[in-house]
Formats: sequence, structure tokens, C-alpha cells
Amino acid sequence: FSNQYTEEEARKLGVVGWVKNTSKGTVTGQVQGPEDKVNAMKSWLSKVGSPSSRIDRTNFSNEKEISKLDFSGFNTRY
Repeated sequence: FSNQYTEEEARKLGVVGWVKNTSKGTVTGQVQGPEDKVNAMKSWLSKVGSPSSRIDRTNFSNEKEISKLDFSGFNTRY
């Protein structure tokens, strides 16, 4: 899973947070922003992803309203 594409999409949509490949071959991360933009990012992560990725399933959890963003941009963690 190439996180470069995920970062580009997040910036294009205007959401902040992070993404990380796990040792199990999955991807984990956190996305914050206006609800419609977060939903657009979730849709992209579920259906599109990076060109070389194969998406078997997505699982979004711990969704909640926040009063302020915890991140200033979107990046890849290692």
C-alpha cells in the first residue's frame, strides 16, 4: 500500500491525520476533519486506495465529534 497516494488524497480533500502500514499487511491510521470530507476520505480508502493496493475490507472505528483537530497535516508513520 503506497501511502504517498493516501497523503495526496488527504491533502486534496483537506483532512488531517496519519496512516501507517502494519506488519500484518494492513493499514491503520487516523483521519480528522469536517464530516463530509472525512466521509469522502473513507470512501476513497474503501473503494480506490493506491494503484497497487488490493482492498479486501475496511473497518472504521472510534468515530466521534471533536472540538479541535489534533493534527496540522497528513503524514505517514513508520
